[in-house]
Amino acid sequence: MGLGLLNILTGGVKNFNPRTDIPSLKGKTILVTGGNNGLGKESILQLAYHEPSLIWLAARGEARAQAAIDDIRKEVPNASIRPLNLDLADFDSVKAAARRVLSESDRLDILMLNAGIMATPAGLTKSGYEIQFGTNHVGHALLTKLLLPLLTKTAATSNSDVRVIVLSSEAHRFKPRGGIIFDSLKTTAENFHTATRYGQSKTANILFATEMARRYPQIRTVAVHPGAVDTNLATPFTQSSILWRPFAMIYFRVMALSVQDGAKNQLWASVAADAKSGGYYNPIGYVKAADADATNEETAKKLWEWTEKELEGQEV
Repeated sequence: MGLGLLNILTGGVKNFNPRTDIPSLKGKTILVTGGNNGLGKESILQLAYHEPSLIWLAARGEARAQAAIDDIRKEVPNASIRPLNLDLADFDSVKAAARRVLSESDRLDILMLNAGIMATPAGLTKSGYEIQFGTNHVGHALLTKLLLPLLTKTAATSNSDVRVIVLSSEAHRFKPRGGIIFDSLKTTAENFHTATRYGQSKTANILFATEMARRYPQIRTVAVHPGAVDTNLATPFTQSSILWRPFAMIYFRVMALSVQDGAKNQLWASVAADAKSGGYYNPIGYVKAADADATNEETAKKLWEWTEKELEGQEV
């Protein structure tokens, strides 16, 4: 489904051209997780055209990151991009990445929490969390926590517009009843379908964004759904159970956006004046009500407090 038809159906922003609608980013520093392929790589490419001072391209393995940088520089030869080794499933890796950013950057204007895994087999992260929840929420929460001093420092400067962009998904609606089943978060949650585990992690992304917006009003925190995008992230869904396979094939292969179109919503949220902190947007710039479990204020507070307790003692 092309963006033109999608915007007619949703009432979203009809036109957003990253090459012309992203303003100058001179003087700004940006960090994008999962930047070596898919939406993250495309986002970095489009942001690089607008000459930020520095983009951190975070990926699992510096070699992967450097290969993506080399590709992007074929299009934007003078792009100021540095590779950053980051494995969100490993607290030690997250801390090392944050330590490097804090030591080499004096500001951070856009933190795009783009990386994620989807519909994977049951398992645990190296740090002991259900693998999808631990990667998609806990790892990003730790990175944000460690970079928060730099984000707030930047927000205190004149003419700043500091943003945290959190990639969620309409698949958050697959979450278990209640949204977050806290007793499952440090288990493999094998009693849940992989789509349910993914939905729980994406619900957490929305809850995290809304609570971050409430607690840190000086930082514009926005949750986005990129649309159904034809990336390798969708592969586990299309290869899942017999019951899910037909739906997944239709959703990702017939309705899927290109990566170029799929990145537009997160790019829009990174720069648009009318992107509201705490908002949840479908493509492009369309405010859509999230599931009630993903907008429950008490659940958002409980998740934040649970996460803070889990991250106690994790310092750079």
